[in-house]
Amino acid sequence: MIKGEFAVPSLGALADEVAAVLAARHDPGVVPFERVLNAVVSHSFRDRKALTAALGSVPREFKMKPHAQVRCTAGIVGAAVGPVRAEESWENAGKGWLELCQHVALDYIAGARTGEVAARLRAGDPVPFLLSVPSGPTGAVEPYELVERLAQYERLGIRPGPADLGQALLRCGGPVDPEVVRAAETLELAEGPRVAAWLRQGGLPMPAWWREREAGEAERPSRRRGARIGRRILVGHEAIEGRGAFPRQFWSLFRKFEPHISCPHWSLPDYRDAHTVATLPWHPEIAAARLLTGVASAADQDGCGSPAFLEALASADGPAGPAVHLAVAYGLASVPERDREAAVRALVVLGSRGRLDGELLGRELTELVGLGTLRVPLLTGSLRAAVAVPEGSGAVWAVLAAALPGLLARTRPQVHGALLAVAADSARLSGARGELPEVTALAGRPGSSQLLIQARRLRDALAGV
Repeated sequence: MIKGEFAVPSLGALADEVAAVLAARHDPGVVPFERVLNAVVSHSFRDRKALTAALGSVPREFKMKPHAQVRCTAGIVGAAVGPVRAEESWENAGKGWLELCQHVALDYIAGARTGEVAARLRAGDPVPFLLSVPSGPTGAVEPYELVERLAQYERLGIRPGPADLGQALLRCGGPVDPEVVRAAETLELAEGPRVAAWLRQGGLPMPAWWREREAGEAERPSRRRGARIGRRILVGHEAIEGRGAFPRQFWSLFRKFEPHISCPHWSLPDYRDAHTVATLPWHPEIAAARLLTGVASAADQDGCGSPAFLEALASADGPAGPAVHLAVAYGLASVPERDREAAVRALVVLGSRGRLDGELLGRELTELVGLGTLRVPLLTGSLRAAVAVPEGSGAVWAVLAAALPGLLARTRPQVHGALLAVAADSARLSGARGELPEVTALAGRPGSSQLLIQARRLRDALAGV
């Protein structure tokens, strides 16, 4: 049933993959993690004794704290090779769950699924495969594959796990073939009508968004307090209908999200990775909005970075809106070099896939620079790196065409020359044409400074000279 890069490997190959994931301690990536998770479940269903023999000796102890997905893999393997506790009911998994923070709503969903999987393994009630195994690297599940998997469950008389099915549904989105919906309607499982209705509506509804700046006047940075009051722009969304059919751990996702709520979790980098985006691949905006405060901290407070998160947002299947563009904006001027490099790749991916709103990103960059949140030299360096990438010049010009007038007015003249040089290169390489009055006026001034030379280069490039 599961094909391609997520196909179940042999026991010998699985043992090697599990050992590699547990030994590395760092993030294994979406594909290796999902592949191992599903393979352990599948082999437990086929032959638990053989699985125990193959994986029982794989070390699962850590001297240092590993990545969350590595810890999760160790827990799943332990549940699969440990003694069966038939007296336990996997249906009680997560019964005592308590919502503490809306920022990590997608982590609650991922935890509910893996907790349910582990409970089923401990109870000796495994499934032949997970319904929520992705169809591709973004985490998305093809609707027809989900219906096929449910049909196989039906033939085997297996009840879908609520969290596994819930995650699978959240990974479905976009236009659905009417034939797939009709196939879902023929399922005799109790969950059939719900699945058919979900696919018919195109997956999780898109919430209404709003964008807001921190309250108060922008304060200067403070080395002692790290103050950044009034210097960030964040995104919130309205409540989403339809939470009742999902397990309680999913409900945080459906609540109204207010971007300025405070909690102790937002700065933890473990939540800002590709797995978070893969939990809801058709809605990267939700992931970006809820974790935007942490992304911003890498730009204005030298906080922990999130390079994998930025790239995953750009590569996701769903539309990129204000939160995704803001995340890229913060990333382009982040202090950690890896974040800036990831933001450059994200910018190019958005442009190459037709998902970049250059005017929107240009406006955000202009405002964030004006607030003092972004450092222009770092931003300029990132844009210069993007121009050097194939297909990057068009993306950079789309952004700078909107940002330059404001940036020239709001930044110090000392940084204008480098910024205009990047703009001139991007305009020339992308074949852009037109006129920016601010640049034309600057180019007409007498003198031979670097600022004026680059302004003339840009003016001439836009004129096709």
